[in-house]
Amino acid sequence: MTIEIILVFLLFMGIGMLVQYRLKSKFKEYGQVPTSSGLSGKQIAEKMLSDNGIYDVKVISVDGFLSDHYNPVNKTVNLSPDVYSGANVSAAAVAAHECGHAVQHATAYSMLTLRSKLVPAVKISSSLSQWIIIIGLGFLGFGGGNPTILLVGIILFAVTTLFTVITLPVEFDASARALKWLDSTNITTNAEHEKAKDALKWAALTYVVAALASIAMLVQYILIYQSRSRD
Repeated sequence: MTIEIILVFLLFMGIGMLVQYRLKSKFKEYGQVPTSSGLSGKQIAEKMLSDNGIYDVKVISVDGFLSDHYNPVNKTVNLSPDVYSGANVSAAAVAAHECGHAVQHATAYSMLTLRSKLVPAVKISSSLSQWIIIIGLGFLGFGGGNPTILLVGIILFAVTTLFTVITLPVEFDASARALKWLDSTNITTNAEHEKAKDALKWAALTYVVAALASIAMLVQYILIYQSRSRD
């Protein structure tokens, strides 16, 4: 059964790399398409926050490419340099999407709240689950492994899997809020809106692949546990 784990891992790693490549190419492509509004990512973010009655969230620039994120702890919308200063479709889509998370936070969106509550547990499970599973499988000199230890690892891994699944509606909802706001404010034209939608679609696919990969690995671990428990 362990060969199946390796194959599943390699399969989703390959799919993930292809989606990441496509995502980066899309954002670079749409980064060359200026928006008719001429607003930068920073200006778009500040306007979306203001339009939603949010005045306690700061928009700041952070290093990196596609490093954009919303931090609910210090209430900051963190935009990469290209997004922060860019006045193009990619910048508009990303800035609005991250503000979508800020709106979720401000309105206590249930799935975001649930995901936030899982963060402490995920920090523990993500750092320990694989090592415990490896020990449970017997890959570190523990003979044929230990089903009980393997089960503990599987439970921890299931927490991480649950987190990746819950992340999906959070990301989809943030993109939906972003696109609806961009359309209602006419910051993007119809043609620009379609490009922004396409960019966010590829961004969302990275989370879909991550969730499917985690589910597939979890299923494989459970099948191995069931097989060894019967022995």
